[in-house]
Amino acid sequence: MSKAPLMPVEDALDQLLGMAHEQRLADSELLALDDARGRMLASDLVATLDLPPWPNSAMDGYALNLTDLHRQPLKVSQKVYAGLAPDTLLPGTCARIFTGAPLPPGATCVEMQENVEVLEDGRVRFLQPLKAGQNIRAQGQENRLGDILLRAGKRLGPFELAVAAGQGLAQLHVVRRPRVALLSTGDELVEPGQPLRPGSIYNSNRVLLGHWLRELGCEVIDAGILPDRPAQTRLKLEQLQVSADLILTTGGVSAGDADCLGQVLRDSGKPLLWKLAIKPGKPLTVGHFGTVPVIGLPGNPTSALVTFGLLARPYLLRIQGVEDVMPLSFTVNAGFDWHKAGSRREYLRVKLEAGRAVLYPNQSSGVLLGATWADGLVEIPENSTHNLGDPLRFIPFNELF
Repeated sequence: MSKAPLMPVEDALDQLLGMAHEQRLADSELLALDDARGRMLASDLVATLDLPPWPNSAMDGYALNLTDLHRQPLKVSQKVYAGLAPDTLLPGTCARIFTGAPLPPGATCVEMQENVEVLEDGRVRFLQPLKAGQNIRAQGQENRLGDILLRAGKRLGPFELAVAAGQGLAQLHVVRRPRVALLSTGDELVEPGQPLRPGSIYNSNRVLLGHWLRELGCEVIDAGILPDRPAQTRLKLEQLQVSADLILTTGGVSAGDADCLGQVLRDSGKPLLWKLAIKPGKPLTVGHFGTVPVIGLPGNPTSALVTFGLLARPYLLRIQGVEDVMPLSFTVNAGFDWHKAGSRREYLRVKLEAGRAVLYPNQSSGVLLGATWADGLVEIPENSTHNLGDPLRFIPFNELF
């Protein structure tokens, strides 16, 4: 009996994003700007005013009407500071004005103070040619009342929050946090701080994924470590589906006798995809238990890192309303030869040195230390070989995080 072909990465991502569209979160909450960093905007941010609200000076200098230039030197009829409302400019005069101050009605340009001669009697002579609108920030230069400034699904960072503050908004509606149950599986796992048993290893995936989920705006339900027992796996999934929007697991998804999650999903759940043409991370499993999506990541740390970053991360962003879920990437030159054409798309940990991607010496899927050394991943397409200097797609880790 022939084996089923491995699913291409793009097909798996399409299916995950399709599932995410159906699971998109509808609930929102109102948060103060100071509490909203990292959250996803629930509805379009619409401008509440013109910005700037009135024409203002881009320079410290003198405001005047160009039609009065022939009458110079001009008397200074007022001083205009930021935060004060100016008087209408008197004909045949100019106004001393400071950066950000409203333009006096009747003024048509501003000359910077460096290009002005102040005479002993206080009148002003202009030394350079002037034109209408010079050094004036027009009303609505940044935005007009009613403009859509930020689209729903935008992740709120310092820039976005400052834009909201500039519109006078103290609170924003954000998508509620996805509730993700994080479950580690495997008899061999021990939590940090506990003594190691013979044949056991410490559970690093829970720490990696827990922090990563919180960076993506999720609420993490720590479901602990589950032994390799199908009945206990089924019972745990039944318990978690009550409170979680997603069950995220590590381990237990390959074809071994002790790999229970995939077995339970195939027997009691609704599997969507299993086994990808990706390295590391081939045994990724996705499906539903009841109505709750389940993403089963491989247990090896780098396999979990790669599949979470490239597949689970886009899913989690999409259910929060983000449309552009793919990480930015760019082309770099290979700093190595790669003569092992494989049937799976491969992601290698690399550091950028002098414009070239240099390989971490040990690319084993069980080695996590390389991620602390590397700047990101290079993509080796299926059935391809590469020579030193060939262009490759590079995905920075800071994009994935």
